[in-house]
Amino acid sequence: MNKGRFGEFGGRYISELLVPVLEELETAFEKVKEDKEFKNKLDYYLSKYAGRPTPLYFAENLSKKLGIKIYLKREDLLHTGAHKINNTIGQVLLARTMGKKRVIAETGAGQHGVATATAAALFGLECDVYMGKEDAERQKLNVYRMKLLGANVNIVDAGSRTLKDAINEALRDYATNFKDTHYVLGSALGPYPYPSIVKYFQSVIGIEARTQILEAEQCLPDYLVACVGGGSNAIGLFAQFLDDNTKMIGVEAGGKGISTGKHAARISGDGQKGVLHGSLSYILQDNGQIRETHSVSAGLDYPAIGPEHAYLHELKRAQYVSVTDSEALEAFHLLAETEGIIPALESAHAIAYLPKLAKQNKNKIIIVNLSGRGDKDVEHVAKIEGANL
Repeated sequence: MNKGRFGEFGGRYISELLVPVLEELETAFEKVKEDKEFKNKLDYYLSKYAGRPTPLYFAENLSKKLGIKIYLKREDLLHTGAHKINNTIGQVLLARTMGKKRVIAETGAGQHGVATATAAALFGLECDVYMGKEDAERQKLNVYRMKLLGANVNIVDAGSRTLKDAINEALRDYATNFKDTHYVLGSALGPYPYPSIVKYFQSVIGIEARTQILEAEQCLPDYLVACVGGGSNAIGLFAQFLDDNTKMIGVEAGGKGISTGKHAARISGDGQKGVLHGSLSYILQDNGQIRETHSVSAGLDYPAIGPEHAYLHELKRAQYVSVTDSEALEAFHLLAETEGIIPALESAHAIAYLPKLAKQNKNKIIIVNLSGRGDKDVEHVAKIEGANL
């Protein structure tokens, strides 16, 4: 990787005002990576507070049903219910070392917002979270959780009223208040150095999974499978296997079907190269205008993908596929009924691809990153299915 680039992807497409701000952030990040005290603090809070290491669980019932060996990396068991806490503890600690008094964040499904609010409360920083109105409607529980944790939740009623628009508002805030504010970007996207920062803090997923699968199977897995919105949980898992023969599959949101145009499949759909939120990647656009996206899962409902994922696709090192809303909902029930685990709708997209993978790969070893739990989605799914709560 050239500085700030993954091949041609990535970069820093931002206003001149933010260039020195991100250079300061880059310098601080490179410093803490080498700082033993910082790393010890990070390890302490990840283990004693967040609950790492997370188990690598052999899903025996699901494995028998599909004819493949499925291991679930249980990020759903972390404090706050998803992998997002790995990154927010790291970034809020980083913000504190930089002398910042306030953090801001964007959120789609609400998990990153909750995780940022949690870390801010833990370390005594003010917190503002931006969330699209549509996402806030389908994730009311997480909106209340953020407020309960002391965060100000700013509802964005502009554009598609989803994650893209929340990021727009967070970037505006950052440009205005950067002197005392750090933007805790939640996924492996945005201007450099954010993709590298998020990858670094999420790489603990792959570090643990690699050790755990070697202990369980005495070999590396044949496949890694993870859902991909911006791509933080996937890159966290993939990063430790890039030099191996393990195949990697990122599952995007196929929404109501690629042909309908109502989806969020940037690589496996009809995305094109372009710039969004400070980074060059694959984007859903029409004549340079960002398209509205759709997914049953708020966390995957975003028109761009992290630049390293775009690069892995170009290298043919990773494969990117999509599943529809209906397939994700089926998988939501499938995992609950076979293993007693209710996945986040985002993670259900990864589970939904397993029957397709199993058809041609009997007896292969698969690690699925179960990036979050589905408590937040139960009311939303019940409403879709017409169930009374």
